[in-house]
This record gives sequence, C-alpha cells and structure tokens, in this order.
Amino acid sequence: MKIARIETFVLSPGAGKNLLFCRVETESGLHGWGEAYVPRGRDQVVDSCLRTMAPHMIGRSAFNIRHTAQIIHDDFATRRGSLELLSAWSAIEIALWDILGKHTGLPVYNLLGGASRERVRVYANGWSESSAPLEENLERALALKEQGFTAAKWDPFPGPRRNSIERADEDIAINYVRRMREVLGPDFELLIEAHRRFSPPHAIRIGKRLVEFGIDWYEEPCPCEDIEQIAEVRRAVPIPIVTGEAMYSKESFFQALAIRAADVFNPDVCAMGGITALMDVAAMAQARSVEMAPHNFNSTLVGLAASVHVCAVIPNFRITEYFVNMREGCDAVALQSLNMQGGWVDLPTTPGLGVDLDAEALRARPYQAMPNRRMRHYWEEFPRKDYVPGSAH
Repeated sequence: MKIARIETFVLSPGAGKNLLFCRVETESGLHGWGEAYVPRGRDQVVDSCLRTMAPHMIGRSAFNIRHTAQIIHDDFATRRGSLELLSAWSAIEIALWDILGKHTGLPVYNLLGGASRERVRVYANGWSESSAPLEENLERALALKEQGFTAAKWDPFPGPRRNSIERADEDIAINYVRRMREVLGPDFELLIEAHRRFSPPHAIRIGKRLVEFGIDWYEEPCPCEDIEQIAEVRRAVPIPIVTGEAMYSKESFFQALAIRAADVFNPDVCAMGGITALMDVAAMAQARSVEMAPHNFNSTLVGLAASVHVCAVIPNFRITEYFVNMREGCDAVALQSLNMQGGWVDLPTTPGLGVDLDAEALRARPYQAMPNRRMRHYWEEFPRKDYVPGSAH
C-alpha cells in the first residue's frame, strides 16, 4: 500500500492560532489525516517543511512507519533535528496510523496494544485571557467546572517572559492562584504553567509560595535545554514538576529521566515525531515511575485524537490537554469528531483515528496572520536613566 499524494491545509479556527493538517492518500484511494504542531508565527515555516518533505514520501509503503521515520532523520534531515522538522513528520506519521487503522478496520489504539481504559480524562486550557480582569477569568473557570471539567491549566504570571520576575508581578500571580482555589474548591485540580520562564532561584521561591494552595503540578518552571535547572527545582519544591512540551527527541527525555528531573512528562504528539515516538517516551517514562500528560496545543480533531489513542493504551497515563477556545472553529470543519463529555473523551470505535475533516471547509478558512506578543527591549521593561539604546552598556 504505497503513498500517492499528500496535501496540506492551514486552518484559521478563529482563536488561539492557525492549525496545520495534512491529508495522505494511498494508491488505492484510502486516506488518513495528520496534524503538525505549529507555534504562533511559525505556521508557514512548518507548512513549508511539510511540503518539502512530502515528495520524498511518494511511493513509500504506508506500513513502514518506523523505517520511514529513520530515513527522514538520517537522510532527509542529515541527523539535524528541529521543531519544524519533527512537527512536519508528525503530521505524516499520524496520517499513516489513520490509514493503517482504516485498512485493518480497527481503531488505532487496538493496533498499539489495546485500551487500558474506556475514556480519557482531559484538562481545560485556552480559557484564561491574560488581558481580562481577574473576576472575569474566575467566572470563566467556574463555567469550566459547570461543564464537567475537573482540572484546568493556565499561566498566571503577568509581564514579559524573562528569567526574573518583579515581586509585584509575582504577588499578582500568587493572588490569582489563591482566588482560583477559593472559587473552585479543594477538589478541582489547578495546573500551573510557567512556560520555561524562570531561573531556578525565582522558580523555587514561587514554587514554595504555591504549596499552600494544593496545586497539582508546576509546569516547566525553567528552560529545559539545561535539564538540571528543572531537576534543581524538583529537589527543592514539594509539588509535582512537569516538563516535555519543548523536548522533541528521545535523547532529551532519556537525560531527564537519568537525573529524575520531573514527575510528569508532557510531550506533544504533533511535535515530537507522532504516535510512535509518544509511545516510546511513555515506555521509557514508565520504567522510572514518571506519569504522562501529553501536551496538545493543537486541534480538538486530529491532534487530540492522536493523543487520545496513545493515552488509551499507556499504563502511566494521567491526563491530557484540551483547548476549549478552538473547539468551535474545529467543529466547523469536522465530518466526524470525538465524543466529548465534560472533562472526558470517549474512545472512538470507528477504524483509524475516529475523526474526519471536510477538505472544502478547510479551504474556505485559510491561513490568517495572528497577532504576536509585542517583542520588547529590555530597556523598556527595566528603564535606567544612564542607558541609551544602541550604546555599549
């Protein structure tokens, strides 16, 4: 069963970011859907990489997923990895699993070893608006609880993402977490996102202040390129530490496991090489008693479905991510979607991923430039009277 055609689609869902899908078709006419992770502002870069990769896939067997992944790494990329490369390959890899499921008449999770659970728990993200008043965001959080969610993640820290934080901004973040706990009660899981922002001393001080609110995890408090920084925070703060969304290779996760840097891994199936890679990391993590909570800043269609199929199988699954602000835009292009009940997704029973997209609807909602965060100069944030931009200071 050979690959015959690959087409890419960039969708503007109206919130969050653009989304990048690909449709892989075999010579027999069977097709599968895949999705690539795209950071804001780099969606067209990943699309270009995917389009460049696609001709090298034509004529290859849709069955040989691991072999083709190695060829992409060794020959196409000459063993130079990148987010853009792995995101592009992830889209094709996920689509191939969709094809294999349809070819065999089985849901993908049955090809991966069979389900360990009947449904998959998700937490809400994409609900908090950084520019909105606190009380408005608290109302949004309460609405999530009323919808059936039992966990939510957000970044409570104001200001630009720098290694340090002003004490006034830190107090704003701590108060935000305090009010969330008061409003949502003791049983609702609060998942704190830091976006790889702080140096260890700042991360540790903040983590110790968060302890009293019984938060359920502290995600990526430090940059993960130097994984020892995150390990330092884990040793000092009695809160589960999460890392992995900005780690893309098995070697990176191996290093994190070797120094026991985290309690939970959150790699993204659309950014790390697809379903096979996510299964591999989950197996590595299980051996060191590390839980899996896959990141999913992707659609509520293909990206979520790929995560759900892996989460259905792995024994060390904890929870996965659901972007509530993207659902409406994704539903508008869906021919078949996952069944969502509150904070749970039912396992699909149809062959493949269990989702299907309308190609014409995708074409009708093409790429739109999304506003980026303003890039600031350091002297704008921390003005010094003696500092002159462009000087040698």
